[in-house]
Amino acid sequence: MTSPLTTTPAHDNHVPDDVDARLTGLLESLVAQRGVHHANLAVTSGDGRQRWSAAAGPAGADGADDHPLRPDTPFFIASVTKRFIITLVLQAHERGELDLAAPINSYLPPETITGLHVLSGIDRTSAITVRHLASHTSGLPDYFEKRREGPSLYEHLAAGQDLAWTFEDTMRTTREQQRPHFEPQDLTAARQKARYSDTGFQLLIRIVETVTDRSFADLLTERILGPLGLTHTWLPRHRPPDPATAAPSPLYAKQRRVELTSMIESCNDLFSTTGDLLTFQRALLDGELFSDTRSLELLTERRNRLRNIPILRYGLGTMFFKVGRLMSPGRRPVTLVGHSGATGTWLFHCPELDLHLVGTVDQTKGQAIPFRFMARCLGVWRT
Repeated sequence: MTSPLTTTPAHDNHVPDDVDARLTGLLESLVAQRGVHHANLAVTSGDGRQRWSAAAGPAGADGADDHPLRPDTPFFIASVTKRFIITLVLQAHERGELDLAAPINSYLPPETITGLHVLSGIDRTSAITVRHLASHTSGLPDYFEKRREGPSLYEHLAAGQDLAWTFEDTMRTTREQQRPHFEPQDLTAARQKARYSDTGFQLLIRIVETVTDRSFADLLTERILGPLGLTHTWLPRHRPPDPATAAPSPLYAKQRRVELTSMIESCNDLFSTTGDLLTFQRALLDGELFSDTRSLELLTERRNRLRNIPILRYGLGTMFFKVGRLMSPGRRPVTLVGHSGATGTWLFHCPELDLHLVGTVDQTKGQAIPFRFMARCLGVWRT
């Protein structure tokens, strides 16, 4: 028997009644889809005067659903974490702890990186710079993708099969089970090849840890979470700053709950809430996390098309998604700037409308869900 749908709005929603009704209907129609178990959504204007958030899902379906999902329930944000990583990288660049133009062998020892990028018999790893990693222009493969032997991590994730790995395992997979897609790009060229690679961002984490002599968890706390008061954002294997923080919403493979504790811990991706993510995004876009205004400009100075995700363009730790007339009939095209994650997470800003959108569907195969859904959210807001 299918459990009834429960929708829980935030207590402080402030939008016109018709917008409230349409956003509620949109969220509930998303959850009613066969491949979605629950969803959490927040939409707010840039000045915060208009805001709406709610969570929807079945109540009482299993032990995890005895208590309905709430708008402030934490969730695994997956690759939305890359917005936090690039912030730490640019902060380190400002402080002189690293140089975006420096080759990665300036910061990482030979035993870590030798042989990572061997193409046509030539090891080009020494040509990879920090900026290459941050812009996905290194040509390095994505350790989540296809390998010579066995299923990919994406296949494990989609099937809800848990497993653990280390940074060293990632480097070994890159050397022995995968091959580069192209040479490290000429970053002065008008056109650059780009291909999304989680491997590059794992290397970025190791670089900022090395140059600061601080752990990733400590850097997040000292340079982002603490200054912004993000008490409901934390790295797996650690505890949230606020001990009263609720347990995160679970992941699902369609309607089947899955436990992926080891995989989540191995990814170096965060848990957070829609509220904390909105606070972070506002601070990031307002330049509060940087001491130099040029650092914010670096995020969007280039927009290379991603070869393995052709609907997206990429800057530094930043996705660009164009909402055109096909997705929003009768409307002028607008752009969403931010990041999404493999489990159907999103954190974007629409500069033309000055609108923030954040949420999750907590699906192991949810990569494509956010984009059409966000386009529909924009349609509601623009009516």
